[in-house]
Amino acid sequence: MISRIWHGWTTPANADAYEALLRAEIFVGIEQHDIPGFRRIQLLRRPAGPEVEFVTIMEFDSIEAVRQFAGEDYEAAVVPPKARAILARFDARSQHYEIKVGAA
Repeated sequence: MISRIWHGWTTPANADAYEALLRAEIFVGIEQHDIPGFRRIQLLRRPAGPEVEFVTIMEFDSIEAVRQFAGEDYEAAVVPPKARAILARFDARSQHYEIKVGAA
């Protein structure tokens, strides 16, 4: 299993709108694509000084499944235009980790 981790930051004024966009459009769109090997996505949120930080954690069966989602340059961030308009900044590249132990 592979965990894909990505960070984005926005202003406190835009944080609720960004979260709503993720929940209503972006995550739904990812799930509707029925990507072989995609398992789940998680959203984390926290205040970070003058910004609000968001972390997405996606789980895939393999790097090949990640490529099905992100393309050949699978480390490149996948950030739709609507999200880019709300975010103040974001990671240009995602990090990928092999999940060695998982608890239910």
